[in-house]
Amino acid sequence: MKAIYKKYTLDFKRPSGTSRGVLTQKETWFIILKNNNKTGIGECGILRGLSIDDVPNYEEKLNWVCNNIHLGLEVLLNDLTEFPSIQFGLEQAFLSLTADNPFILFENNFSTKEAPIPINGLIWMGEESFMHQQIQQKLQDGFSCIKMKIGAIDFDKEVSLLKSIRKTYKKEEIELRVDANGAFKEDALDKLKILAELDLHSIEQPIKQGNYAKMKNLCAVTPLPIALDEELIGVFGVTKKKELLQTIQPQYIILKPSLVGGFKGSQEWISVAEKYNIGWWVTSALESNIGLNAIAQWTYGLQSKMPQGLGTGSLYTNNFNSPLEVSNGAISYRKTLNWQQNLIEDLCI
Repeated sequence: MKAIYKKYTLDFKRPSGTSRGVLTQKETWFIILKNNNKTGIGECGILRGLSIDDVPNYEEKLNWVCNNIHLGLEVLLNDLTEFPSIQFGLEQAFLSLTADNPFILFENNFSTKEAPIPINGLIWMGEESFMHQQIQQKLQDGFSCIKMKIGAIDFDKEVSLLKSIRKTYKKEEIELRVDANGAFKEDALDKLKILAELDLHSIEQPIKQGNYAKMKNLCAVTPLPIALDEELIGVFGVTKKKELLQTIQPQYIILKPSLVGGFKGSQEWISVAEKYNIGWWVTSALESNIGLNAIAQWTYGLQSKMPQGLGTGSLYTNNFNSPLEVSNGAISYRKTLNWQQNLIEDLCI
């Protein structure tokens, strides 16, 4: 078996705002395996300033993995604990290598029978008019669950946008989620009380990760269910995961495989969460369609009934053509659509 890696820069169609800044590009890397006439591919993607493996020696580690691919998946995963995105890329690549079709990693009704996965429509931060425009478009596109990033513009304006949705759509018609990306400060509880009046489903990461005591207290008294997101990053091993969830006792957790150790790491979080009656859902971390495809196929197999966060494939000008299609508030794998011709071969050049 031989392995190589290739870097690829994804370009956003338009700058996409979060409380941590505006994104115009997204770096990602592909691990490509070759064994006789078989080829496999996996995506390793980091989010600058957020991923635990956003470190100077990242490519050096990828090179080490390729030079030691003979060690096998299990040994490599154990050696890559602090590089969750590379763990995820390797999991994909090995599944891809052994599959009849390198892009069908999990054979289920999603990947073979076009069964849809309900997803949330994502509203990016920006000028009030732009956010309102996005909301109207998502509603027209048939989404019954909308997730809005908040915390960058004036809070009152954000509340006004949410109120404008609620004036027309009750919670039974449109589920509203918000994501603060850790933007709230000492006034977090006051803001949660205001948001709770709008019949929201939940809020992701209201305060910055790492302050377990404060987050625990917030989860204990919040009038609005709290979902941990960034809080899960850098927590390794089942014991540590149990300690975190036992301590904070959130209402939900959100799983981004690239950030928490791939399928294996995510499954550990799910097992612990379910033990403590904590809800969960899966979200992509701005991967290309290669990584998004892997996450979607795996997610379908979990049989969650909640809308997932898998609608990010259309953000880029230079994403890869794929059978993934978002319509009527869901993502599907269409048999009538094809992967970009010679995709893996072109990346190898």
